[in-house]
Amino acid sequence: MASESSFDIVNKVDHQEVDNAVNQAAKEISQRFDFKNVDAAIKLTGETIDMQANTEERVNAVLDVLKDKLVKRQISLKGLDADEPKLSGKVYKITASINAGITQENAKKLSKLIRDEGPKGVKAQIQGDELRVSSKSRDDLQTVQALIKGEDLDFAVQFVNYR
Repeated sequence: MASESSFDIVNKVDHQEVDNAVNQAAKEISQRFDFKNVDAAIKLTGETIDMQANTEERVNAVLDVLKDKLVKRQISLKGLDADEPKLSGKVYKITASINAGITQENAKKLSKLIRDEGPKGVKAQIQGDELRVSSKSRDDLQTVQALIKGEDLDFAVQFVNYR
């Protein structure tokens, strides 16, 4: 009898890469001519990224620089949750956060997708903020991975613990 193979579907973010992206964005903002004398700044505080500038357009440009740096470091923008610019005193501010983990609602959507469109005999079970997919056939697991990669999900997914 063949043993079951499995993998986990997760949404993880490398916080060191986020920190590197924010530092690169801060360096670029400090050096770019179009950000001179506009009070442009970006900093990472815990789980949030704070951006500011003296106009709404400039603070949105700071956000664009951050997005560019995140993409270059292979961090999905689907996990970036940025607020609308808000006027705070003399500067506009944007607060953004990077979401990690799969919510129960999204895990249920994935599980239903695997049940409905995936191969027969594939089981998906929710384990906290990740989803374990198992089957007797490794080919079926690869089919499920291809199915999920082909879907336009509103959150990032990675496949780990393939055994």
